[in-house]
Amino acid sequence: MFFHMKDKNAVIKHLNDILELELAGVVRYLHYSLMARGPGRIPVVKFFQEQAMESFEHAAKIGEKITALGAHPSLSVKAVPDTKTHATIEILKESMAFEKEAIEMYRKLIPLVEGDIPLEELAREMVRMETEHVEEVAKMIEQ
Repeated sequence: MFFHMKDKNAVIKHLNDILELELAGVVRYLHYSLMARGPGRIPVVKFFQEQAMESFEHAAKIGEKITALGAHPSLSVKAVPDTKTHATIEILKESMAFEKEAIEMYRKLIPLVEGDIPLEELAREMVRMETEHVEEVAKMIEQ
């Protein structure tokens, strides 16, 4: 890798923060899939289950990068607040806020990994994917 030790430590810390956020996404989206109610429940459940799997895949990818840097992946999961919300529209709004947080985390990674093309491309790809999720959820929320 192309980092000085100080830079490498900052990258590893940020990657671990992203890992904890993505693991929270697994918990969050599984919970959402269980809580969905109403006539559109079946496609919404499927959507949230897919999002949970995608968060898992993102977490695994980030964890692999952490170990490739010779570091130890975090075992922590970012706290997921239980808003006790069961209305699909409200759950989707929470989902959008979570996706926007992920976008910011990946955006902040880009300048930290400048010069490491694979990590830069990974961060940019994650920004693209998370942005597409926000766009999709925005369409789902529209009345």
